[in-house]
Amino acid sequence: MADTTDTPTKHATIRQLPRNVWAVGLTSFFMDISSEMVLNILPLFLSNVLGVRTNIIGLIEGIAEATASILKLFSGWLSDKMGGRKWLAVLGYGLSALSKPFFYIANSWGLIAGVRWADRVGKGIRTAPRDALVADSVTRETRGLAFGFHRTMDTAGALVGILIAVTVVWLTQKNTLALSKPTFQTVVLISLLPAFLAVLSLIVGAKDVPVLNQKETPKFSLRGMGRPFSVFLVIVSIFTLGNSSDAFLVLRAQNLGVSVIGILLMLVLFNLVYSLISTPAGSLSDKIGRRRLIIGGWLVYAAIYLGFALAQTVWQVWLFYVVYGLYYGMAYGSANALVADLVPENLRGTAYGTYHAVIGLLAFPSSLIAGILWEGAGAWNGFGPSAPFFFGGAMALIASFLMAFWMPKTQAA
Repeated sequence: MADTTDTPTKHATIRQLPRNVWAVGLTSFFMDISSEMVLNILPLFLSNVLGVRTNIIGLIEGIAEATASILKLFSGWLSDKMGGRKWLAVLGYGLSALSKPFFYIANSWGLIAGVRWADRVGKGIRTAPRDALVADSVTRETRGLAFGFHRTMDTAGALVGILIAVTVVWLTQKNTLALSKPTFQTVVLISLLPAFLAVLSLIVGAKDVPVLNQKETPKFSLRGMGRPFSVFLVIVSIFTLGNSSDAFLVLRAQNLGVSVIGILLMLVLFNLVYSLISTPAGSLSDKIGRRRLIIGGWLVYAAIYLGFALAQTVWQVWLFYVVYGLYYGMAYGSANALVADLVPENLRGTAYGTYHAVIGLLAFPSSLIAGILWEGAGAWNGFGPSAPFFFGGAMALIASFLMAFWMPKTQAA
């Protein structure tokens, strides 16, 4: 029987979450310590040390995410076919961990792109099986809480990772505006330990949950997953087209005069807000419905991007970036939980793979569009640093309207 996506449910607590959710949360915590301390300063390394233009940075980010997207689709389908999620997730986390040391020796944007590609291949393999494992491990009444808690652990790891990066930057180059190569390499070396701990946590802590037996091999069929899921994908696609890489927010902050240490401290506060909001927002989505939280998050996103477009001073950038955590906390976990609400249990891996693949594939044009709008291409110099943010805010408003008035209110059985 179909359930409504906006039906209130009974109150749930973190204590009700099973071992798998805690294990996956701990894995994400460690991996984000490792990844965020490197990836948040990677655009600064490309721009300050290697002299790469923003359109090339957008190209690198777009190709990396698009590459991962195809693998997300395949790995989600494969986890449904195999009837297991854990070891595909372990493989993906392991590959990302193994790619990290190569950032240390990278001396060209081409090599950086290759390492970034390898890291995203790992993410592509792990993401859909991991999310399906979380969804398989909980009931619908605690699904929003589970995904919200996962986002809290993930973001807490990002917070710790950035604090480590802040410490390294301060000890090596103080409050200078540009990032240096030795500082970047030091951060990369420190990132290797938490990457290893992330893989170990998943191997030791998680157990596979039996997946509903397949009568036949699952197919990549949107029709089989139902119209509500297909409509949701279309709406998310519109939003994602304006949701360029957060690297552009970092570059915008530097464009307005924020130093490297200032950017990292700004990211600390952003992740603190994100971490504090995610779990209660996920629990709230169990009570009042995912749709309301997603719409609210997208409206916050539109307002923040408009703010970045119009910002003129450093304090404005700080304010908008910190409040940016509200968008992630409200919308990210709720959208992940909604995917499981909308599809049959035996197709969850395929559904998560499809959902993440669509977002990832659109990351290429969205980041490329942002880079071109900002700095142009060829002889054209673009519209300037405000343009990508006007575009992103407009797309978020359109998606919010469609989510409110077009998205079906019942899930497909």
